[in-house]
Amino acid sequence: MRILIIEDEEKTADYLHRGLTEQGYTVDVAREGVGGLHLALESDYAVIVLDVMLPELDGFGVLKALRARKQTPVIMLTARERVEDRIRGLREGADDYLGKPFSFLELVARLQALTRRSGGAHEPVQISVADLWVDLISRKASRAGMRLDLTAKEFSLLSVLARRQGEILSKTAIAEMVWDINFDSDANVVEVAIKRLRAKLDGPFEQKLLHTIRGMGYVLENRGVD
Repeated sequence: MRILIIEDEEKTADYLHRGLTEQGYTVDVAREGVGGLHLALESDYAVIVLDVMLPELDGFGVLKALRARKQTPVIMLTARERVEDRIRGLREGADDYLGKPFSFLELVARLQALTRRSGGAHEPVQISVADLWVDLISRKASRAGMRLDLTAKEFSLLSVLARRQGEILSKTAIAEMVWDINFDSDANVVEVAIKRLRAKLDGPFEQKLLHTIRGMGYVLENRGVD
């Protein structure tokens, strides 16, 4: 899931970027309104986290311009005492707001709720492939009833493959969905991540689910016992 943060406070932006990345999201950050609006219009994001007080073009200006072309869900960040900002943001098209300072866990919960309301409700929150079970909400996975001990990035990789089960995904496609969009797909990071995930996912089991398609990429599918 790809998130855009438009926030000019460096400490807050870095905190959100690090925290959401650790949660398995792909995160882009803009430090001012004009650049943030450009990213929001040119790319597709699951949710945009938008601060009100921004240089050049404030959050309301970004929201107004965005709503003229796209309906990407937006959570606005406002100073807690600025009730008028929250009311204005909701009236002008924001989907939710969060007052500063805020709980990171609450932000994650609101992101999840927004994606479910904006179309995620039609996407399964639990996916099964043979005896593999992936829960996208609790971010847990198991095979044959045994819990898989995955890192945040390994779970993100597995969830991408599970959502697109049966579809061959190239290194570049995986890199864009799991890592930053500017990730250099010529590096071996994808291969290393696939190797680590495969060891946990398939290593203890006779039936293999994660397959390499030479010259094309990787696919998660049930082929029976290899």
